[in-house]
Amino acid sequence: MGTQSQIYAGAFADPVFAAQSVFRTLMDSFARPGTIGQLSTSASPPPPLGNASGAVALTLCDQDTAVWLSPALAKSAVSQWIAFHTGACVTEAKDEARFAFFEKGAAVPGFDQFALGTQEYPDRSTTLVVEVEALTGGQPLVARGPGIKTEIVVAPKGLPDVFLDFWTANRAIFPRGIDLVLTAEDSVLCLPRTTKLERE
Repeated sequence: MGTQSQIYAGAFADPVFAAQSVFRTLMDSFARPGTIGQLSTSASPPPPLGNASGAVALTLCDQDTAVWLSPALAKSAVSQWIAFHTGACVTEAKDEARFAFFEKGAAVPGFDQFALGTQEYPDRSTTLVVEVEALTGGQPLVARGPGIKTEIVVAPKGLPDVFLDFWTANRAIFPRGIDLVLTAEDSVLCLPRTTKLERE
């Protein structure tokens, strides 16, 4: 549990303008997978949730979205912060969540534990928001697919060793599957389920 100051503070100074700006950056980043989007505005959520992840939560979560939090986030003031500022409810059931948040260094379970959508409604899936050490400097991966002219190399630092296996299995069930938002400091890197990743 957090203090009242942690719960009530740290949201956008100008909620409408800031949410529009973050949403535009996220949509641009999903349209051009693998590119790093710089957020022009950020949030200051309670630790251990990072600023960019907090901005994503404030922008995308509302009273109609269930949110799952990693164990460390669930034990912190983050659940109350998200509920207070967005109206979203926190669920313990991964497969009921529209969004799932992980702090830097958190263990990321298999993607198939989350909602994967259905063939008829593939959009009814979970979007994972995962904070990493950095969006560059890690194991290089070649990304191909819609929104990428030929190919682009991405190298997030701090992904779990099994990430590529998780992602390959996720892409194999298209159009079902999760989408991924990686965050670090005030930047985001988005990977829709349509993106194919291979080691360089």
